[in-house]
Amino acid sequence: MHPAKRYRVRPGRKVRLGRWDPAERCELARTDKAARASLDDLLPRIDRLQALLWAEHRHRVLLVLQGMDTAGKDATIRRVFEGVNPQGVSVARFGPPTPEEAAHDFLWRVHPHVPGAGEITIFNRSHYEDVLWPRAHRVISGKEVERRLRAIVDFERMLAEEGTTVLKCYLHIDRAEQARRLDARLDDPTKHWKFSVHDLAERPLWDRYTAAYEELLERTSTDRAPWFVVPSNAPLSRDVVVAAILHRALARLGMSYPPLDPAVRGQLRKLGWRAPSTQRAGPRTRG
Repeated sequence: MHPAKRYRVRPGRKVRLGRWDPAERCELARTDKAARASLDDLLPRIDRLQALLWAEHRHRVLLVLQGMDTAGKDATIRRVFEGVNPQGVSVARFGPPTPEEAAHDFLWRVHPHVPGAGEITIFNRSHYEDVLWPRAHRVISGKEVERRLRAIVDFERMLAEEGTTVLKCYLHIDRAEQARRLDARLDDPTKHWKFSVHDLAERPLWDRYTAAYEELLERTSTDRAPWFVVPSNAPLSRDVVVAAILHRALARLGMSYPPLDPAVRGQLRKLGWRAPSTQRAGPRTRG
């Protein structure tokens, strides 16, 4: 089964993260060797489709990455997008709101970062942070959580109606794996810069964050903006799942290279330049 089907949160379904095994490896990545082979196949395809997306300049793609601390958002971005042309791909990161951001509605800081025509934008954390942290720390009411989730659904619907493909991946790890990764950061001097005592301070709230994630996954996974629960204890399998989901979405856009502008063709004739090929580049839906 394709990862996009296996790990998709069906709209209206109850979500209990305890029923999703964070250590599961997808069919394309049963071993690390198989995972690397799958990535060697998928990443060039994504690169070609991203170039086509930019050339056609019609569609937009937003990839949202969420997860507990150490779930691997940065590593996923590095791996899945390692071969793409930086032109047309950007990353936006959302931390605690600044005083200026907090003075506006909670989506105010997000909208300027959504992708334009031909672009892929990755949200490393996202607009969901303004539900998760307040919900886990109990600084907003259930009524306000409900209002914000409705606003997010409306926001994502608007993006989809304007031509944006919205993909949302929850990188699912368990608490023991998080502890192992935090210890690994302390053991590796090259990763000391990534270690934050804030991550330790948030660990006692694990169950609250889990409940908050379950609620938003249930409420905001829609046909046009689906959530995927990506098992992430095994990093290479995680990367394969995200890459496969992204590749499938890009391939389904039915893109093709634009033909030569007729005005340019006319100018070439006036200049006595050779006539270009009239064959239109066909769709490359298979990447």
